[in-house]
Amino acid sequence: MNHSDYSPNLLKFLPIIYIAWADAILNRDEIDEINRIVKKQNWLNEEEQVQLSKWLNPLDPPSPSEIKGWLLTIQTNAKKLPQEAKQSLIKLASNMAAVGANETEETLDKNLKALEEVELALGVIGREHFRMIPNILEPIVTESENNETGSELPTSELTKYLHGDQADLIARVKRILQEPEFAYLKDPTLPEYRAKVLEWCQTLAKNNIGNLAYPVAYGGENDMAKYFAAMETLSYHDLSLVIKFGVQFGLFGMSVFLLGTEKHHEKYLKDIGSLELPGCFAMTETGHGSNVQGIETTATYDHANQQFIIHTPTDQAKKEYIGNAALHGQMATTFAQLMIDDVCFGVTAFLVPLRDKQGNLLPGIEIEDCGPKLGLNGVDNGKIKYNQVRISKDNMLDKFASIDEDGDFTSPISGDNKRFFTMLATLVGGRIGIPRAGLSATKCGLTIAIRYGNSRKQFGPSGKPEISILNYRTHQRRLMPLLANTYALHFALQYLTDRYIDKTEEDSREIESLAAGLKAYSTWNTTETLQTCREACGGKGYLAENRFAALKADTDIFTTFEGDNTVLMQLVAKGRLTEFKQEFHDINIFGIVKYIADIAGTSILEKNSITIRRTDKEHLLDPEFHLDAFAYRERTILTSAANRIKHHLDEGMDSFDAFNMCQYHMVNVGQAYIERVVLEEFQKGVKSAPENLQPILNNLCQLYALSTIEKNKGWYLEQDYMEGVKTKAIRREVNDLCFELRKDAVALVDAFDIPDKCLAAPIASN
Repeated sequence: MNHSDYSPNLLKFLPIIYIAWADAILNRDEIDEINRIVKKQNWLNEEEQVQLSKWLNPLDPPSPSEIKGWLLTIQTNAKKLPQEAKQSLIKLASNMAAVGANETEETLDKNLKALEEVELALGVIGREHFRMIPNILEPIVTESENNETGSELPTSELTKYLHGDQADLIARVKRILQEPEFAYLKDPTLPEYRAKVLEWCQTLAKNNIGNLAYPVAYGGENDMAKYFAAMETLSYHDLSLVIKFGVQFGLFGMSVFLLGTEKHHEKYLKDIGSLELPGCFAMTETGHGSNVQGIETTATYDHANQQFIIHTPTDQAKKEYIGNAALHGQMATTFAQLMIDDVCFGVTAFLVPLRDKQGNLLPGIEIEDCGPKLGLNGVDNGKIKYNQVRISKDNMLDKFASIDEDGDFTSPISGDNKRFFTMLATLVGGRIGIPRAGLSATKCGLTIAIRYGNSRKQFGPSGKPEISILNYRTHQRRLMPLLANTYALHFALQYLTDRYIDKTEEDSREIESLAAGLKAYSTWNTTETLQTCREACGGKGYLAENRFAALKADTDIFTTFEGDNTVLMQLVAKGRLTEFKQEFHDINIFGIVKYIADIAGTSILEKNSITIRRTDKEHLLDPEFHLDAFAYRERTILTSAANRIKHHLDEGMDSFDAFNMCQYHMVNVGQAYIERVVLEEFQKGVKSAPENLQPILNNLCQLYALSTIEKNKGWYLEQDYMEGVKTKAIRREVNDLCFELRKDAVALVDAFDIPDKCLAAPIASN
């Protein structure tokens, strides 16, 4: 049958039949159902019913030419209709056949019901399938196209706010990194890579970047904030450089500065800052990682010769994974058990020479190269074994422990434990530098993924050009919460840095706990973000040239660097439990009753039947609701963990076993505490921002809060803090915030102001 011979009744079915065959092969059940519907339409004559049955015969499907003929017929007839007469599949079908036909309202109603029944049987989903028929609808602006509108975000102002007081220093470091000598090596050998990283560090030393935290008298600027800002900025470049830089000027140099006294500062700091004296930080042992108090290396005092004998008693006591040790280190800050007359006075730090200026190992020193690693192969990690190595008495870093003229141990801190933790607290800077370096890597990954997502086009509305993959809601859902996390952590880590720089003896334990928790939380976020960004870039993200291979490999160790993250979160939890216990210890029975009543009162207020079901936008986006939800989770988990441990102890269980039984809960205590701190600092960062930046930062803060609540929704539902209707509403708000932030996404990563030469990913080119 020629398409021009189709009766009006056949024309009514033609759009539906076309979509059915264009979309997929009809199955037997669908065919039987359609034929049943057709046969009961008494307004179809026998010839029309035969023709429809033929069109619906799966054993004799229409040819490609016939389907194209149907399409031409539909398009030709559709041109005769006004736009409002073809806004849906059923409207098009009924109105197309009515052109020039004289049908009563009753007939039209019967036709319409039959068409709706056929559409339902075919499983055709209205307008979405309707778009499969090209050139029917007039062009309209789709959500995906509308979402590409340009951002009006003042990027340079946001950059200035993020950089704060360190803007000049950051700009200075970026200028150095863009010099030709800092160009990335392409497929270097292990020796070439290590040599180049050393050269880069030497260049930074010549530019007085490494000694920023040291006193002015020794060539520095006495500015710890600048050191951290420099390290974070360097992390936009090669991360092997950052780690070698951190080992030399941070761990090694700062151990001499913070654990040593004036004689050590005078003798070593200037040469450390200029890299005339390359060094190591030798704490970790093969058999003792996080358990520093359990290390086996010994430092035995020989009073007659005024020397210490440094010795590795077993293979498990080798100093392992020590940066700078395999090739370049000439001295190591070595942590060992101080032995005087067979009495152990705990872990103390000593400066042990490893090599002479020509790089030759000194007597009693054995060093083994750790070899290639998963990442960070520009750092020469090694194992160190000491065989009765003698060092001068003056090589003991004696700020917290020393030997007097009579050979007796002296210390301003009497207890071994307190002295040990005081010593470690001075070195907590490493747990600030690592998450800040990881955050820079995260910013790099997001910049690459979001720029690529904005430029990469794929699929799109029928009959229209392809759209940016960043316009897809799923793509936004993957990346926007991670962008919000990154901004949140920027403010939280700045807060940690400020607390560390201004620390007092009274708050040092709190800061140590905060540093441990933020290090864990932030580096876990780095690992998750880089993996998601790589996946979001598809095959392009898998190419080494686009940086994800290096970023993922080099930051993978960050989750166990400076302490295993899970262990660190337990450390945070122990700190929180100590504060919890102290809070009760310092108040009388009436105070305890009031404390519990306050918690109960808050819980009743927050968990009333209206609040737990409240779903209006004003409430869900309220920063007070966000902080209340985070604080409630932290408080409840902390109380629960304390009760669990107390229960085990009351039953006579050893304290170690009691904590071991509750490790899962301990990690959650730490996680909830850090999430609350991060949210608090993000909210403060929003309030402190220039007025024109507050709306976009507030959106990011809302997304961080709600996406975190959504992540923990199972817990909130279990606690009856929210009902399902509320968690569903939160999911909707997260979706909406991701969509709203899309238009500013590129501007938000551009505000990180990462130099293109550092980013060095072709797919990230603007």
